[in-house]
Amino acid sequence: MKRTLLAILAAAGTAFTTANAQTVFVHEPTIPVVVGRANNIIFDLRVTPTLEGERMTSVTVDFPRQDLPYIEAVRVFYTGTTSMLGSRTASSGLAHAMAEYGGGQTVYYHPAYAVRLAEDTVAAASMTLDFDQPLFPWTNYFYISLSVADSTPLTYKFTPSLVKVAFDGGRFAQLNRSHRAEGHRPAVSVRTAGDDGVHSYRIPGLATTPAGTLLGVYDVRNHNNIDLQEDVQVGLSRSTDGGRTWEPMRKIMDLTSYGSLPHSQNGIGDPSILVDPLRGRVWVMALWNHGMGGGRGWWASRNNAMTPEEQTGQVLLTYSDDDGLTWSEPYNITAQIKDPTWHLILQGPGRGIVMQDSTLVFPIQWTDSKHMPFASIVWSRDNGKTWTIGTPAFENTTEAQVVEPEPGVLMLNMRRNEGDSRAICVTRDMGRTWQEHPTSRRALPEPVCMASLIKVPAAENALGKDILLFSNPDTTATRSRITIKASLDNGETWLPQNELLLDEEPGWGYSCLTMIDPQTVGILYESSVAQMTFQAIPLRDIIKQDD
Repeated sequence: MKRTLLAILAAAGTAFTTANAQTVFVHEPTIPVVVGRANNIIFDLRVTPTLEGERMTSVTVDFPRQDLPYIEAVRVFYTGTTSMLGSRTASSGLAHAMAEYGGGQTVYYHPAYAVRLAEDTVAAASMTLDFDQPLFPWTNYFYISLSVADSTPLTYKFTPSLVKVAFDGGRFAQLNRSHRAEGHRPAVSVRTAGDDGVHSYRIPGLATTPAGTLLGVYDVRNHNNIDLQEDVQVGLSRSTDGGRTWEPMRKIMDLTSYGSLPHSQNGIGDPSILVDPLRGRVWVMALWNHGMGGGRGWWASRNNAMTPEEQTGQVLLTYSDDDGLTWSEPYNITAQIKDPTWHLILQGPGRGIVMQDSTLVFPIQWTDSKHMPFASIVWSRDNGKTWTIGTPAFENTTEAQVVEPEPGVLMLNMRRNEGDSRAICVTRDMGRTWQEHPTSRRALPEPVCMASLIKVPAAENALGKDILLFSNPDTTATRSRITIKASLDNGETWLPQNELLLDEEPGWGYSCLTMIDPQTVGILYESSVAQMTFQAIPLRDIIKQDD
């Protein structure tokens, strides 16, 4: 009977043999390790049995001694015949959960999908976890999970090493390290699926106030992950300790009580945040959709219309004069900036800027009478009382970010629907005319997604150089590989030496950058492990070549 089984498996093409040698393929992903969370994948193992009835019996992971104070537990899970990493999985259940919840999915450690085999809660330089798991006669997957303390410094980096995988009979496998991370960086789950009973949090904006407070804004999508129009409000999370902890969420823009319509027909979202350090005021701009039958605002917003009751999108502003603690009633600037023939106008989500001459500038986008999208800017020189809109910077562009690379010059970095890289234009006359930048449509790959761009002046960073920082999914294929890049010549070049991969796995892909202090960059983004993920990255970890 045993020989018959071996013959059948061999005929079917399995790698099952009678050899004693065993190889385990080790995939070490670059993904965040969420502090305070029980399960974070650090190694994904693939193995095919070489003996009938073969069993895996232990794994050994080594850690540098400086890691030990922050380690709470190491665990091993068996996931059957598929990986629980989104880029490697065959599981339709995981794929569905990722589409529905993004980084907020919990399938990867649910007992119906992942069997916990062993755990060790006593941190040591070498940790061996014993178990006894029979191998399925085809490919098998395991993963090793790391739980780290809330007290872990956010600029820290864990560097574990998988050193042994044992099988029955005292055999040790050869480890084929097909993919290796340069380290595992901690992160904070600021908001994710289920927090406060909310289905999804999307569309991050992030800024730092003069007091050093971090303010993160985002969509609060109560019942699903659908874009406006839906039951959506603008939420804000506030941190006064560099992003380690965050105060309870505030809803700072909520139009659900307007008129007599259901909440789902009064959604407001896609926020963009701007900190004015000169006046001490923080602004948030957002899109409000009223009516529209619950259809997607991008297509349902009417043209030849200006008011909410005419079912066309509205651009609203709110502000805070007390470091983000309280917020004004929103006010409407649509009539100042919308051409009546356009269908929809809205801000570029993420953040705006204050120019050196104190002008407030937000990125903006609209769809014309034929639904063709364009990106540009809106600006105010009277502290937000009146606003002026620029001309189109580039056709078929949407979500943009703006910086001032030199006094009076604005650079607009735009999501481009047609292609595989960012469109970039420059204006020297506040958006009346635009010139395409030499790096446009070639320097910064994208999978058609929102991105972040900030200017860090020399006087405000530890390197003492003017820096542009950019983040997005650094690929043309999927919204994966969230990467921060730096340019030291105002965006003329983006050297591969000056970039850092944060999350290689797929997610929703939006991000926003800010400086926490002169040495540290903060990023709030839609990662593969949480819907609103915050990380603090030493500037020197991004910029390795600055001469």
